[in-house]
Formats: sequence, structure tokens, C-alpha cells
Amino acid sequence: MRSRSAEPAENLLEELQAALSHGTVARRVETLRRVTDLFVGNVMDYSDDHVRVFDDVFQCLIEQIEISAKALLADRLAPIAAAPPKIIRTLALDEVIEVSGPVLSKSERLDEATLMEIARTRGQAHLKAISLRRVLSEALTDVLVTRGNEDVVQSTVNNPGAQLSEGSLADLVTRAERDDGLATCIGLRPDLPRHHYLRLVAKASLSVRRKLEAAHPDLADEVSSVVQEAAQRVRAAAMTRQTEMARALVKSLHEDGRLNELQVTTFAEQGKFDETNAGLAALAGIPVETAETMMIESRTEGVMILGKVAGMSWSSVRAIIAMRERLSGGSQTDMLTLRDTYEALRSSTAQQVLRFHRMQSTIPAA
Repeated sequence: MRSRSAEPAENLLEELQAALSHGTVARRVETLRRVTDLFVGNVMDYSDDHVRVFDDVFQCLIEQIEISAKALLADRLAPIAAAPPKIIRTLALDEVIEVSGPVLSKSERLDEATLMEIARTRGQAHLKAISLRRVLSEALTDVLVTRGNEDVVQSTVNNPGAQLSEGSLADLVTRAERDDGLATCIGLRPDLPRHHYLRLVAKASLSVRRKLEAAHPDLADEVSSVVQEAAQRVRAAAMTRQTEMARALVKSLHEDGRLNELQVTTFAEQGKFDETNAGLAALAGIPVETAETMMIESRTEGVMILGKVAGMSWSSVRAIIAMRERLSGGSQTDMLTLRDTYEALRSSTAQQVLRFHRMQSTIPAA
């Protein structure tokens, strides 16, 4: 500690001894304030040993003091990266949100294990405070999305520092089908993968279509056409640099004669949606947008039709279906039943269905 603070520190030490041995609650609170002032005012000068001493002192002083004093301590220590770790954990675990809230939302000294413990066991107010942190790991975000109420989930999704796992994204997109506000929050995230974005748009377009047609049944045909055109414009706008690069790679492989069933299967096993989609379209000889529509908006039968037109074996189609289920968060299908269906599907039938699908996509929906 600095020499110019030695005398005040000595006086404070005497006061501290008195407060801890036989001081009143009021005296503890005043001593806590002075110790906090000393720590905050000189934090850059303290070694790890000094911080440990302050940690022990804080732990002793907060016993049997009023909530407002602990809340003030939490408010002052929360923004300090070098705050004593034990007192930070103690404050974070407090059941009173006025005490734990500032630390949960701001303290970078709070370790991930403690955050996970609180996220799994505390109530919605604590979850909301955690959702406001500058950075949220995928593991922590998973818990917030699973346990949080609507307010917590929207706060988490609106946090640009929240890392969303594939599982959380799939869950959120599914929930967004019933929540326009959540759909907007998710759709505005710049890191939302394209396959989730397209699934979100597809479901939202259907919702909008139903609402408008119910409000204006006499304009149903016109509304349907307008919604379809709007969805196409949004889809084009959703094209990302990553998608463009993936399509360019597949195009290069196809033109060089290096694109085959094995390569597309490898893309699928690696969870590369854009590459798999573009590769499947190239092998089937159809526009990539058509394949994308069937991959995103149709049932599993759409994938099997594309695979049959492309002349793929069942093992490759199974890999694509598995990738699609992982990315969409859908329930697992009966692969044995699908295999029998695929093997029974004739190539000519698949071609006819594909031609009909392409024809439907080029005319206004009725």
C-alpha cells in the first residue's frame, strides 16, 4: 500500500478491530464504507496478497448488516475487475436481487461455475441480471433460454455478447413461431445462421399470410401473392458472405468435375448447410434456390426427392436428413421407415414431383 495512505490505514485498522469485536451494526456499516473507500480508491496499487486481506475483511463486515449496505457494497465492487473474488461470490449468491443483481450483471471477477450454479437454481430476477452481462457463454445462454421466462429470453437474445448454441437457436426459432416479438429479436441478430434465418422467415410468412387472409378474406389471393413476393425478397436479402463463399466453392468443384456424392455427404456430416444445399442442387441439376426451399420449408420427403433425382444412395441421403434435423432442432425421425420409403421411390416419380414443385414456385400462390 502507498505510504501516504499508511496513517489512515492504521486508524482504520483500529476501528476495524473495534467493529469486529464489539461494534454495533451501525458501526459495522460505517467501517464497511470506509474499507470500501480505501479499496476502491487504491485498487490499482494492491497486490494479490492485499486483495486477499480485503476479501477476508469484507466477509467479516457484511455479517449481520442491513440489505441496503450490502447492496451498496455490491454496486461499488461490481465494476472492478480486480475485486476480491470471495466477497463477489458471496454477494452474487445472495437471494436478495438488490444485492446480487449488480454483481451478476456486471462483475467480470465472477467465475463461470458460480454463474452456472445461480442460473440453474435461482429465480427469474437473477436470470434477468445474468442475461445483461457483457459476454455470455453458450453453456450459460443454454440455461437462460431453457429456464428463463419471456422477459429473460428476450433480454438474452437482445444481448449482442450472448453466444447462442445450435440447440438454443433451434429452440428459439421454434418458440418464435408463436411469438412475433421474439421472432423480431432473433431475426435482427447479425450472427444468426442462414438456415435458421430462412426457417424463421418461412414460418413468419405463413403466420402473416393467415392473419392477413383472416382480416381480409375477399383479398386472400392478392394477399397470398404479396406475402410470397415479400418472402422471396427477404430470402435474397438474407444472403451472407459465408453463403456466397460456400456456393462459389461448390460451383468450382462442380465445374472441375470434383463434386460427387461423397463430397456432398462429407459436407452434411460436417454440418455445412450451405455447401450441402449447393452440392445437392448441382448434382440434381436444379437451381440452388429450389433445393434450399425444399431443404428448409418442406418435410423430409423433399430431401429424399432431391436425393433420388441426384442419384444418391440411402446412406448419403440419411446423412443429409440427420444434418437437417440437427440444425433445425426437430425430433428424430424413424430412419428405417424412411429408408424403405426412399428405396421404393422411383426416380421418374421424384422427377415429376420436382417439376411440379418448380412450377409452383414460379407462379403466384393461390
